[in-house]
Amino acid sequence: MGGMRRVPGFAALRVLVVGLAASVAVAGAVGAAVLYANDNAGGGADGRGKTRHGVTTGAADDGRTAARPDPALPTGSPVLAEAEVRATPPELMAITTSAVPEAALSRLAGLKRVRKVAAEDGGTIRIAGNPLQLLAVDPASFRSWTPQPVAEHPEVWSALSRGELVADAETVRRLGMNLGAQYQIDGGPRLRLAASAALGLPAVDGLINAELGRRFGFSPGVVVLIHGESPDARAVKRVLGAKTHILTVPGKTAKTGAKNAGGKAGGKAGGKNGSASTSKSTGGGEKAGRGLVGRPASYLELYRRSAGVCPGLSWTVLAAIGQVESGHGRNNGPSSAGALGPMQFMPATWKAYGVDGDGDGKADIWSAYDAVPSAAKYLCANGAAQGGEKLRKAVWFYNHSWDYVNKVLGLAEAYARAYR
Repeated sequence: MGGMRRVPGFAALRVLVVGLAASVAVAGAVGAAVLYANDNAGGGADGRGKTRHGVTTGAADDGRTAARPDPALPTGSPVLAEAEVRATPPELMAITTSAVPEAALSRLAGLKRVRKVAAEDGGTIRIAGNPLQLLAVDPASFRSWTPQPVAEHPEVWSALSRGELVADAETVRRLGMNLGAQYQIDGGPRLRLAASAALGLPAVDGLINAELGRRFGFSPGVVVLIHGESPDARAVKRVLGAKTHILTVPGKTAKTGAKNAGGKAGGKAGGKNGSASTSKSTGGGEKAGRGLVGRPASYLELYRRSAGVCPGLSWTVLAAIGQVESGHGRNNGPSSAGALGPMQFMPATWKAYGVDGDGDGKADIWSAYDAVPSAAKYLCANGAAQGGEKLRKAVWFYNHSWDYVNKVLGLAEAYARAYR
């Protein structure tokens, strides 16, 4: 890390506490919305070609890219195999001047109404002179300390594992940061902003992984998170010492944001704003619990089953759109146009056409099991089952670019040849 200036953890508490009021206010207002940097998504259902980070997508595609089916399609799983995460956000956050020993953590865990404790590394980096107070965490163990919608989105934790920055939504707004951009750390390396989320942690501007924190010289174990049922802050301070600063974490953040994943995040986060009600809503008039396609084990089978929602539509068209829009769920957005999920639906379109594909009782814009049959329904409503020019027009409605249409249908033909 060369000559990067080291800052001793969260010892500079004046800077930290100054940001407390704003951080708490935003966490309560937007819940646990999550935005992701996305380098590949192309605009989505009912989306037009847009400019993203200076690169025009959709309408600028000249359609001459070689139409090659993704070789991972037959075996790629539609949903990342993630163990269910039960979020247990902290009620108190204690900031100390030195590492908290294991014995003190054990004493904290034994206090009345305390259910869970953890100590995390903390420190400060500067970007263009602006201080960012960060936690350096292990993605696997820290995941449950965030609000439920953040905890259950694997993109956040994948970004941390890759050594990228996840910033709090208010920090992104305040500094006018852009998702996907590389930021030069004063006296250090460049760091990519991969995601923005309402973390619900007062005065914390973002997260990096523990390994990166060590390389940056962060102070180990100086931020203690405490989960419980109204734990006694005075008792916590008696254990950790008089110089400890105790901050109260907003109590309802996780519940407020439980249905808002992928929703609003204020400011300039790549110019993206999703609908706060789309992620877990049921749309399209489909009855909850009616599974159209179930949960097939591969994208190939998912596309084939989903085509049955629109008799006459080839599964290869769905596969082509899935590859162009998200790489079969590998880059789920939001796009610069605000499209979300593996089939890149605009929130307003999802409200009209989103279906419950796997029968779990909700139409989830982020779930491939719901999004792929929803794409079939949307295409069918625009005449795709009739083939020919009707199919071309239906694909145009999906993304208003004839170059996009040519690319999708050329790729669909390639899938048909590859999977006869």
